[in-house]
Amino acid sequence: MSNMTYYVQKGESLSMPQSRPMPSISKRCHELRINDESQTWRIIYRLDEDAIVVVDVFAKKTNKTPDAVIKRCQKRLKQYDAI
Repeated sequence: MSNMTYYVQKGESLSMPQSRPMPSISKRCHELRINDESQTWRIIYRLDEDAIVVVDVFAKKTNKTPDAVIKRCQKRLKQYDAI
C-alpha cells in the first residue's frame, strides 16, 4: 500500500502531509493519507501502547472527513475498548 504504513509500524511519528491527528474521533487517532493513481485513500488508526489499531479505510473524495466515518470509527473503538 505505502511505505508510510511501514514507518508507523516502526513507531515513527508522522505529520502533515502524510498523517494528521484526528482528536474528533479519539485521543491517539490519526488519519494516514495514501495516494495512488486513481484514488486518495485514508486509513484511520489509533496508536495504542501495544498495537496499531486500524479503525477504517476509505476513499476520500472531499476535504472534510465525512461525519458517518467519524461516528463509525468512534463506535468501533468503543467496541474494541470494551473487549
